[in-house]
Amino acid sequence: MTCSPRRVLLRAVIGAVLGSTVLTGCAVSLIQGNPTPASGVSGDVAPADFPIIGASDDEIDRITRNALADLNQYWSEQFEPTFSQDFTPLAGGYFSVDPNNLDPAQYPNGQIGCGEPPDAVEDNAFYCGPSDDYPNGDAIQYDRSFLDELAFGSGGSEGYGRFIPALVMAHEFGHAVQGRVGYPFQASIAIETQADCFAGAWTKWVADGNAPHNTIRPGELDDVLRGYLLLRDPVGTGLNEGEAHGSYFDRVSAFQEGFDDGPTACRDDFGRDRPYTQGEFQTDQELQTNGNASYDETKELVGLTLPEFWGAAVQAIDGKTFEPPTIQPFSGDAPDCDKGTGDTDLTFCADDNTVGYDESDLTQPLYDDVGDYAVLTAVAIPYALAARDQLGLSTDDQDAVESAVCQAGAYTAAALNGEVPNISISPGDADESVSFLLEYATDPAVLPDVDLTGFQLVDVFRSGFFEGLPACDIGA
Repeated sequence: MTCSPRRVLLRAVIGAVLGSTVLTGCAVSLIQGNPTPASGVSGDVAPADFPIIGASDDEIDRITRNALADLNQYWSEQFEPTFSQDFTPLAGGYFSVDPNNLDPAQYPNGQIGCGEPPDAVEDNAFYCGPSDDYPNGDAIQYDRSFLDELAFGSGGSEGYGRFIPALVMAHEFGHAVQGRVGYPFQASIAIETQADCFAGAWTKWVADGNAPHNTIRPGELDDVLRGYLLLRDPVGTGLNEGEAHGSYFDRVSAFQEGFDDGPTACRDDFGRDRPYTQGEFQTDQELQTNGNASYDETKELVGLTLPEFWGAAVQAIDGKTFEPPTIQPFSGDAPDCDKGTGDTDLTFCADDNTVGYDESDLTQPLYDDVGDYAVLTAVAIPYALAARDQLGLSTDDQDAVESAVCQAGAYTAAALNGEVPNISISPGDADESVSFLLEYATDPAVLPDVDLTGFQLVDVFRSGFFEGLPACDIGA
């Protein structure tokens, strides 16, 4: 945003096909249904019933086998209703590889899918489709040691949970679906995010309790979204680069779209007009600062841009002149107001029309850990409550907070489209919004008395981003 870990490809090898837009989008909604509460899978698939070439008896191969079995069942049920054709199982099979303990004799002719050597999958997983040289390619292969690291961590680092290997399989199976019905237009980012969408549709089926061998708990959905931070492209990657997979926001949005709206949305919503937040840095300054304004400049942008956006919004909705709230940074002790704020880090006081934010406990650490736009996203939430207050709407219940988070998403889309004066969105800014909502906003000190997971908060933000203020329950 400016004034006026290791990259994981998770690629699709597709034979001859390749493995600035106005922000519009289709309807999105909050999570429907309740994710299954049980821990672990409800029953393991026997290796003899679902062979994976090169598989061991370790945890990762068990998880991936269960996921692949359930993916086959899901797509055998959903393929014909979605694409009006029968589903055909993968002709080339599945391959598990540990590059650190490799025995080429385990693999036919010393090869994995599409004739590649086993070590070609190191630190990765990929689907390869049929080609002239390998008409029976159609295979998924994965580095099980790498998936183990993703799930459970290594060297003292934490992993992203036991569902992450299943998510990777669901993404690669999405490429297998594309191999059967055709790929979106010839851009890597569309191919990859559509596969994320297919993975989200399958995950919703699991969350609804339909999968014989997989379950997912509500908190694990937050872990799934966190995992995409590792799987995003490096900030500043060009939208049309040959192996572009998408920004954090792009990939999370695609996954949640599949989760909310199912495989038909994945089928229909990945054409040339789909908006993406990924892009290259446009100036040397952006490149040098990774797109971040200074902390003091960020505070100035709060005062310059939030009144512009919400002033126009309130005027358009109700014909009223918006009275910008006073913005009051504080450290430690929240300002007093009619309801009292206690240790709250973000405050809106209706009595004196004041928005406050705790610099020592929230915005300075948030700036240091995540970036400048995370700060704007945070302060935009109580600011949106001020707009609700002036529109005669509630400001102190969960509906109000959901609306405010949604409005922050609409503000972000408007800024990205150049519709908010004095601000220019940089690559990675929308990613920072996701990180704030997942890692900070679930803390009761930030958004008190809100019974929403990080997954749900990101989903609400996403609805505002794609649909604008009409999605945010403020009479727009």
